[in-house]
Amino acid sequence: MADYAYPQFGDKEPKKLKFRLTLLEEMLGMSPADPEIYDTYIVSKAMDSKTGKQTLTEEQIAEELEAVADETLDKAMTVFPRDKDGFPCLWDYQIKGLFKDAGKALRKIPGSKSSGMKTYKAEIDKLIYVFPRMIPIIIPDGMTISDCQRPLRASTPQGDRVALACSETVPVGSSIEFEVVCLVPSDMDTVLEWLNFGQLNGLGQWRNSGKGRFTYEIID
Repeated sequence: MADYAYPQFGDKEPKKLKFRLTLLEEMLGMSPADPEIYDTYIVSKAMDSKTGKQTLTEEQIAEELEAVADETLDKAMTVFPRDKDGFPCLWDYQIKGLFKDAGKALRKIPGSKSSGMKTYKAEIDKLIYVFPRMIPIIIPDGMTISDCQRPLRASTPQGDRVALACSETVPVGSSIEFEVVCLVPSDMDTVLEWLNFGQLNGLGQWRNSGKGRFTYEIID
């Protein structure tokens, strides 16, 4: 990850830290494998029917696609995006999604740093940045991508349904490295709080079951 001199706004330089997250539990992919899910969503919800312009950010689309994958039981396979060499990755906005999950939960805890951040989503969108754009997942030698199947329940107009959902997974011990840049330097303390929450809540699909839990460290 190359060093970069980020532009300064105001009288304080942006605060930046590099992190390494190492998985304690397998992590499941979040991107729908079936391109029809993405195409259908883009056409029906993410585009303005009059102007034809995209009205949601990529992160908002990703959040909705995760829900869509849960609802469309017969097309619920989720995977990891691949870089140009075919290696699994996470997008920068998926780390921002972790921050938003944490901010939403921790706002309810008096005295937490997130409790004082009234517009946490807007701050994450505009004042906190994650690099690189595509974050490689480093899988330990001798281990490979696998899959996780689990029952999925949903209420539909035809009644309650149960189906088998499937996701790609990367194994325990896999890691990612990325840099966080805070235009408001004091926000970095809140980022650390969010990562502490992520150690409990996990990262990736089906994280409410404990998947994707990790440890993290600050690296040079």
